[in-house]
Amino acid sequence: MESRRIRQAAAAGFLLLAALASGALAQDLEPRSYSNAPIGLNFLIGGFLYTRGDVAVDASVEVTDARLQTRSAVLAYARSLDVWGRSAKFDVILPYTALDGQALVAGAPVKREVSGFGDPRFRFSINFYGAPALPPEKFAEYHQDLIIGASVQVTAPWGQYDPDKLVNLGTNRWSVKPELGASKAWGTWIVELSAAGMFFTDNDDFFGGNKRAQDPIYSAQAHIVHLLRSGIWIALDGTYYIGGRTTLNGVRGNDLQTHTRLGATIALPIDRYNSIKIYGSTGTFTRTGTDFDAVGIAWQYRWGRGF
Repeated sequence: MESRRIRQAAAAGFLLLAALASGALAQDLEPRSYSNAPIGLNFLIGGFLYTRGDVAVDASVEVTDARLQTRSAVLAYARSLDVWGRSAKFDVILPYTALDGQALVAGAPVKREVSGFGDPRFRFSINFYGAPALPPEKFAEYHQDLIIGASVQVTAPWGQYDPDKLVNLGTNRWSVKPELGASKAWGTWIVELSAAGMFFTDNDDFFGGNKRAQDPIYSAQAHIVHLLRSGIWIALDGTYYIGGRTTLNGVRGNDLQTHTRLGATIALPIDRYNSIKIYGSTGTFTRTGTDFDAVGIAWQYRWGRGF
């Protein structure tokens, strides 16, 4: 029973590695976001992400013919919570990115080499159905069926930003992303679906002192996850998003974004406290918007009640 509890807790601990996603927020691929986890645990996460292609940290910037690459280090903290008897999570994510290359941005050729902090993210998620809040000593008795949950992510405009540059690491605006998700298990297989909308405040100091507004970006994700007895799990990931048309000084742009991505994830337990996640994704269809390849690795250390 003890070894089983450790394996299940280790597998659940990988949930919070999903916080490490690409800088293009609307294109995040996050398997197991709404799975259950023991309450009272803390997670410290460090990771590295490499991207190449039409990469824009600010998803409102139209990037074409890009030869850009980014190398990002990410530090995150997360905690599993008991909220009115339901399992919940809170996480905060701080990226540091180095970007270099050249591209056409809104039709203009630019070269850019910059490094610094990106915008931090704060997220709260809660499972409304099928995932009760359980301490680690009782979690081994839990078996997933259907879970329904929701989350809200807020991105703060505190990253490095230069209004004289078209491509920046920070966005100089707030964004809010509410999401609704479901996770259904059949034995060692799990199918997950989620839908979200990302809403933006205006950037009042866009390139050259202009005002830039952006319509919401709506996205959907799907994941097929397979759990192995050793605590390893693997996932096939996909996402689709549409929206994000921009307005510059009151003039509406012809830049509606449509994009699909496919990816894969593998999570590997090391011991009771440590785990590693390896993930990658690629764009499969783009009609205006960012189109890039990404690969990353993340390490997670967990501690707290029952560990």
